[in-house]
Amino acid sequence: MEVTVPMSRARSTPHAARHDQEPIRLFKSDILEFFTHVHPAGVLLLFVPVVLFFLVKGVEGLGGSHGIGAVAMAFAAGIALWTFIEYVMHRFVFHYEPKGKILQRLWFLLHGVHHEQPQCKSRLLMPPLMSVPLALAFFGLIHAVVGVALGFPLVVAPLYAGFVAGYLVYDMLHYAEHHLPLRGGALRYLKRYHLLHHYKTPDDRFGVSSPLWDIIFRTVPRDSRKG
Repeated sequence: MEVTVPMSRARSTPHAARHDQEPIRLFKSDILEFFTHVHPAGVLLLFVPVVLFFLVKGVEGLGGSHGIGAVAMAFAAGIALWTFIEYVMHRFVFHYEPKGKILQRLWFLLHGVHHEQPQCKSRLLMPPLMSVPLALAFFGLIHAVVGVALGFPLVVAPLYAGFVAGYLVYDMLHYAEHHLPLRGGALRYLKRYHLLHHYKTPDDRFGVSSPLWDIIFRTVPRDSRKG
């Protein structure tokens, strides 16, 4: 890797982020470097079919025996579950400060580089090398908990469809918050909320698609007017 890994870049104190257009190079290998970049269209092409597939499976299974309303409820529950996972991962995984040099480098690859260069368009979304294994892992977890342990196998497909849809909304919103004007209402609020996380309060405001879990877990600054 060809970067100095700056500790505490995504936590503890705000810092002057880089806004140059040339992405920070992470690997000497051009092949490895290529796989650290992703375009929003690539994420949509990869995961929209996944949402549609599991939604159709949900309609065929749960919808046939319990009606479309049950599918819609499971889908909505999946979206809600994603917002919680988004918060937990951002707060406790992405903003974890490792001690060892190897873990510091891994952490910088995972999220530190985004705080170091927050406007880099090709590193705003998780590349498939990371997102696909995580998607498979979460499917396995949802299947094990909801389908096996709780005994609701028909709920798994629409729940997972909502979960992946929530991830897509998060990814597209994250990109928009950094690169689109978002002048209206709630979208403008979310853009300001997330940019405050980057530039003023890196230890707070972990929600990207929603401030809900920040409110519940009190990670919104007490005096939000001061950031």
